[in-house]
Amino acid sequence: MSTQKSISPRAWAELSLLGLIWGASFLTMRIALNEIPVLTVVLHRVFWAMLVLWAVVFAMRLPVPRAPRVWAAFLMMGLLNNVIPFGLMTWGQLHIESGLTAILNATTAIFGVIVAALVFADERLTWRRGVGVAIGFAGVTLAIGAGQLTAFDPRSMAQLAVLGGTLSYALASSWARSKLGGLAPQVAAAGMLTGSTLVLLPAAWVIDGPVELTLAPATWGAIGYYALAGTAGAYLLYYRVLGMAGSGNLMLVTLIIPPVAIVLGALVLGEALSPSAFGGFALLALGLLIVNGKIGRRRD
Repeated sequence: MSTQKSISPRAWAELSLLGLIWGASFLTMRIALNEIPVLTVVLHRVFWAMLVLWAVVFAMRLPVPRAPRVWAAFLMMGLLNNVIPFGLMTWGQLHIESGLTAILNATTAIFGVIVAALVFADERLTWRRGVGVAIGFAGVTLAIGAGQLTAFDPRSMAQLAVLGGTLSYALASSWARSKLGGLAPQVAAAGMLTGSTLVLLPAAWVIDGPVELTLAPATWGAIGYYALAGTAGAYLLYYRVLGMAGSGNLMLVTLIIPPVAIVLGALVLGEALSPSAFGGFALLALGLLIVNGKIGRRRD
């Protein structure tokens, strides 16, 4: 979060492309859910992406780590960055709109600031960041609806599940910084997806049953998109943008994803969000811009 660079037109273009790719992933995940259960949807996402990324690793002739501690870190990273958040958010999409899921997903950056401040000495929670976090959480409360926070119906539980997924993403970010430093990002991503696949294969088999491969063309199209473009391709693009723009600017992708998901959800699925959801996203976006330093940076 502390790394900040100027952002070039090319970096802006690739950042926007990343936001478009991830924004469309929410739609395709929801389409896949029409035919296959939650854990199987997630298993398809990590398994096919894993194969692609290992192919990239071997094509680039990158060294593959052999130390057991590194593979244990991959396993934990797979749980925190794939199994838990993908599972919670995919289940959540059964009960809430894909656009709302994308809005709540933007809370990842807010949780990331809090977790990093608790774990790393160089990520202190300044007054500016504290104000941004407070505004961001106010936006989340508005998007969900204050009444939903005390309800325990499927819709409210789905929204809380998505937020749980964003907290897991934040924990994964700190874990990666602590345990996976020094590895090529392609290797780290492939190892993480391998760890999540090893967890999901038996879990999906036990909970969902044997994986069915005779699926409708639309389902396979959705799987192909969210696994190959939305996961494998997006991870590779993510690290390119990170190198060009820095982690602070990369956080801005969370402001591009929700509008894409909202528009696609409305056009393809006929979803309609409440005015409070849009108001909540506006507050959340303001909070993220303050945390990022785009607004109020001189006050630190």
